[in-house]
Amino acid sequence: MRKFAFIFLALLIFYAARAQDPQLESAKKKLQASDFAGAKTELTKIIDANPKNKAALNLRGQAKAGLEDFYGAIGDYNFALETDSTYAEALNNRGEAKMSLGDDEGAILDFGKALKFNPKLVDAYTNRGLAKYNVEDLQGAYFDFSKALELGPVDADKYFNRGVAKAELGEFVSAIDDYTKAIELDKTDPSLYNYRGVAHYNVGNLDQAIADYDEAIKLESKDPQMYENRALAKGAKQDFKGAVDDYTKAIQLNPDEPETYNLRGVTKYSLEDQDGAIADYTKAISLDATNPVYFDNRALSKTEKEDYAGAMEDYSASIELYPNDPETFYQRGLVKLSMNNKYDACLDFKRAEDLGSADAKTAIKKNCK
Repeated sequence: MRKFAFIFLALLIFYAARAQDPQLESAKKKLQASDFAGAKTELTKIIDANPKNKAALNLRGQAKAGLEDFYGAIGDYNFALETDSTYAEALNNRGEAKMSLGDDEGAILDFGKALKFNPKLVDAYTNRGLAKYNVEDLQGAYFDFSKALELGPVDADKYFNRGVAKAELGEFVSAIDDYTKAIELDKTDPSLYNYRGVAHYNVGNLDQAIADYDEAIKLESKDPQMYENRALAKGAKQDFKGAVDDYTKAIQLNPDEPETYNLRGVTKYSLEDQDGAIADYTKAISLDATNPVYFDNRALSKTEKEDYAGAMEDYSASIELYPNDPETFYQRGLVKLSMNNKYDACLDFKRAEDLGSADAKTAIKKNCK
């Protein structure tokens, strides 16, 4: 009789599990439709009936993650793993939640465990690659992204991820190959063209870079970074007017970015528009008064206008922010020479020489006898 009782009990469990399958499938559909709250409610009912249902716990963790309750998600993944410590999908999902909380090192450990139990879990390689990229383990990220491509299926994101890792490693030509493969698979993503443009720029392919930025801007005309990138390439080709136009468009889209004003100021300086350059540097300083480069650049334009007192003030402000730049002392020394203040100029040249400036050493021989 004990034997028949066991068989009967097993049949009850089997049919109960079968009854829950439609509920799990319904919850999965809600997750796919981003109805995270609905999925969470449905999965909670399943878990209340069977607190050790690892699949339901894993799915509810995903629902909580979708609702940005990452700690709650980790709790559910932990419960799922208490039921089955080899549950690779739960380990991978817990790693994703840890990444969302900024715990990349903890995430890397989880992804590694997931791959131990399921070496063909492609998402775990991709996720671990992203986490390694975040902690600047670029070689490790490169390996994981390559493994994800090897396991397949290939898609634009996988090539893009590896291309970014290659570019960070300075392998721009190889990165261009990956971005190109990504574009072949998805011609509608502006970021692919933008990143390939950056890689072309870094190897000196300025025309190809501009062509890629053009295509990126056609697909997404509201991204100021793409205009700024194209401006840099135009500036490198000495198309300063075109560069100013692009910087201006970037500023229209994001008027609170000090570096864009600074870069437009540098370009106006190249066009000998010193008043325009000074106005841009002044705006950059108003947005970020802690960057010594902005003061240095404004000082250069003021020097061109023979506003030596103003230039000296800016160099002095720069030195207060960063007192170890030999070039700033050297340039301030030149301004003091122009003001016929040789004694103080020589003091600046000496400081610049002490900090390693060869130009200052020459200036001392010429002016400080």
